[in-house]
Amino acid sequence: MGHEKNDILYKKNDVFTVKIEDIGNGGEGIGRAGGYTLFVKDAVIGDVVRCKVMKAKKKYAYAKLEEIVVPSDVRVEPVCKYHRQCGGCQIQAMDYRAQLAYKEKKVKNDLVRIGGFAEELVEQVTEPVIGMENAYRYRNKAQFPVGTDKEGNLIAGFYAGRTHDIIANTDCALGAEENQEILEIILAHMRKYHIPAYDEKTGSGLVRHILIRKGFTSREIMVCMVINYREEDGKKGKVGRKGKFGKRAAAGEGREFLPFQKELIGELIKIQGMTSVSVCINRDRTNVIMGEEVHTIWGKDKICDTIHRRNIKDFSRTDQGIVFHISPLSFYQVNPVQTERLYSLALEYAGLTGRETVWDLYCGIGTISLFLAGEAKKVYGVEAVSQAIEDARENAAYNGIENAEFFTGRAEEILPEKYEKEGIRADVIVVDPPRKGCDEACLETMLKMRPERIVYVSCDPATLARDLRVLCDGGYELKRARAVDQFGGTVHVESIALLSKLKSNKLKHINVELEMNELDLTVAESKATYEEIKDYVLEHTGLKVSNLYIAQVKEKCGIIERENYNRPKSENVKQPQCSPEKEAAIRGALEYFRMI
Repeated sequence: MGHEKNDILYKKNDVFTVKIEDIGNGGEGIGRAGGYTLFVKDAVIGDVVRCKVMKAKKKYAYAKLEEIVVPSDVRVEPVCKYHRQCGGCQIQAMDYRAQLAYKEKKVKNDLVRIGGFAEELVEQVTEPVIGMENAYRYRNKAQFPVGTDKEGNLIAGFYAGRTHDIIANTDCALGAEENQEILEIILAHMRKYHIPAYDEKTGSGLVRHILIRKGFTSREIMVCMVINYREEDGKKGKVGRKGKFGKRAAAGEGREFLPFQKELIGELIKIQGMTSVSVCINRDRTNVIMGEEVHTIWGKDKICDTIHRRNIKDFSRTDQGIVFHISPLSFYQVNPVQTERLYSLALEYAGLTGRETVWDLYCGIGTISLFLAGEAKKVYGVEAVSQAIEDARENAAYNGIENAEFFTGRAEEILPEKYEKEGIRADVIVVDPPRKGCDEACLETMLKMRPERIVYVSCDPATLARDLRVLCDGGYELKRARAVDQFGGTVHVESIALLSKLKSNKLKHINVELEMNELDLTVAESKATYEEIKDYVLEHTGLKVSNLYIAQVKEKCGIIERENYNRPKSENVKQPQCSPEKEAAIRGALEYFRMI
């Protein structure tokens, strides 16, 4: 059955020739025929293509690329010969500069279309996209399913798009170069000793997936084989040492999880940088890759890597960095080079001076939190995954960071509790939520806490735009925004935005009663009244300060004060002196109002 549009009936197998004008969220090229929209997989912007309708809807259709009639000026030869089958690199056939332009435009368009921000404002606050020097070999982690092809041959690779059919490919162009050698060693071992791959349909077989991680700074490599292991599959023996993410067994003293396990380890450790070999047990009939029980069968339980601080002007690497311990189950950004740029940018957006209390929501293993801790007075991190919080605390201790504290729980539950019940405030809030964005309760609490700045790191510009609109309607303004390409060859893009609290607080009106002598103001004094300074100090520190204390601090800062504030009424009366804690709070207010 077809659909009528402009007196034309469109149906499956219809063939059109269209020019591709844009790219959809899934990487499909977008073309139009007589006002009817066609989504064409594997087409890039500027292509003129002949395509066949595969599924017709009322206003649009999905079409298959039949022929590139006129290639786009930005079309290039893909590095990977499997890119169309795999579907992981949806726009690898597009020149990288064009990819960056598309991603920057996507962030801007979502801010306008979904966030409702004025196009002029978006153009004004958006900074140039941050791209990569090399859009290949950037991933420090890869997970390869293991199975058999139609002839029964053992294979490893990636699932074809929207299927669980494995495309045999041991050398993904985005992954570390060592991945191919590791996979070939494991597959050869499985063939030699007749070790079966896991069969999703029957639930039988042993090896399900192979996880490989590499520290780009440390050069350390981790291999973790996900296995459908049962006690009867291996030789019985004592259980290995307990670790922080499940039971572990050291090589030579625990159970043998794989046939001829020592022989396999002997081959793997010949690879330069090999640091950890483990197995992860997953017996469930599920699409979830990793199980909860991990056993180290050789080497260390974790590998290390360092995220360095970058110079914001040219993004050159500095010698300052945070070392992270990474387990098979740890969440860790997959593109460490771009992560350094993204987190350095987040640190700059936060505008820390060493006096701020910072909340890092959805903090993972503390990657951003520990970056911020070096410049903040106190950092609180919140994450729902308990193992991630354990990793965050361990990473803080390893780096000697004592001003970071971590809480396990949902941000939308922990944040209100700590603010409303314990009175913990925030000068800066940093959020790095999952693709679905921030929870509504979390956004509401952020608005109640009224931090000076909010830094929003996002992996989905659509939910970023949605949440920024909520925050800006609550008394904030969008000051800066930037796209950061973490995933070259794909449609995915990270972005970061800075929100600043509006100086004129429209949500709160303060009735100020002035004495006549307060109208005799110096230039510096005209920036804020005493009541405004007291209100700022109370809101940000919980301290109550008097006019006398404010006057004392202003005098120390060289601001001329009237005599009645600075002198006691009687020479015999000892004048109270402002405490160091309150003096620091008042100085913070004077700096905020730009009086010093």
